[in-house]
Amino acid sequence: MTDKRKQVGGTHYQNLAIEPIDYILANELDFCEGNVVKYVSRWRTKGGIQDLEKAIQNIEFLIERAEEENE
Repeated sequence: MTDKRKQVGGTHYQNLAIEPIDYILANELDFCEGNVVKYVSRWRTKGGIQDLEKAIQNIEFLIERAEEENE
């Protein structure tokens, strides 16, 4: 068992076809992008609506950064 398979604090990622960490690393996502993947992947089995709100917050950070870069 590799270190990333030793999930701390629950099993909310282990039953997914692709664990968020594998997708995030393979696609070289930044912090906010990775958080969106993480929260959307786990909302049904861990944080509920609060996880969806966290995903929205991270998307808003991404939008803000993109707008600043385009000014």
